[in-house]
Amino acid sequence: MSATVSFEVACAQGEQTVTLSYTRKGTGAPLVLLHGIGHHRQVWDPVIPALAAERDVIAVDLPGCGESLALPEGMAHDLPTMNTVLAALFEALDLERPHVAGNSLGGLLALDLARARLVRSVTALSPGGFWNAAERRYAFAVLMTMRQIAQRMPRPVVERLARPAIGRTLMTSTVYARPGRRSPEAVVAETLALANAQGFFETLRSGRTVQFSDDIVGMPVTVAWGNRDRLLIPRQGVRAKGVIPGARLVRLPGCGHVPMNDDPALVARVLLDGSR
Repeated sequence: MSATVSFEVACAQGEQTVTLSYTRKGTGAPLVLLHGIGHHRQVWDPVIPALAAERDVIAVDLPGCGESLALPEGMAHDLPTMNTVLAALFEALDLERPHVAGNSLGGLLALDLARARLVRSVTALSPGGFWNAAERRYAFAVLMTMRQIAQRMPRPVVERLARPAIGRTLMTSTVYARPGRRSPEAVVAETLALANAQGFFETLRSGRTVQFSDDIVGMPVTVAWGNRDRLLIPRQGVRAKGVIPGARLVRLPGCGHVPMNDDPALVARVLLDGSR
């Protein structure tokens, strides 16, 4: 079952109220999960049962995604703002320096939280920010195309396409290496989430100048990359290791950009090991 939490965030316009949706399950050390751009928290569903056996798992819908409200007017969709919002979320949920894991944009946000010393450990799955200019332009163009297609498809068409495995492959093979494993219901839900994500373009626009270049010392950092990632190509993981020499770099064989559905057991093990 989902829950919502509202909290105040300081910004240039003064105190603003942000409302986010999340699910919480399990016992143990808190582990916050952050999804990628245009996605929603349900992308973590394949790994949550294994994680919840050992962790207090909090899967969050980022602002304007899933069931979370968009950021108030005037708040930027950039790293500093999201850092402030997530820090305020931790305080609202009484999470003192939780472990955090993220995928894609969520991985970049997780690393930024680690850079600010707001978390206990970080596990980043195919995080943004380690691209060169050409790779960033390619990834952003693919994301914009996916968004436009999702917005133009009527829901009945999405539902029909999602029924057969070949349809799910056509719709999601950019982010999943094994798209046939994703259920029709999940593919419909995430296609609608992509179509309806508020702040999508603003987030991409702010990412044009993002390059993660700071080492993170004094805390466990894991960077994991699927060897079949077609959006942020795997050599970016090598760059991440160069930027953060103390990080553990893990390869995810047979996994794409969003690996949680491609190999839930492997990804859950990486997340648990990264948050020990």
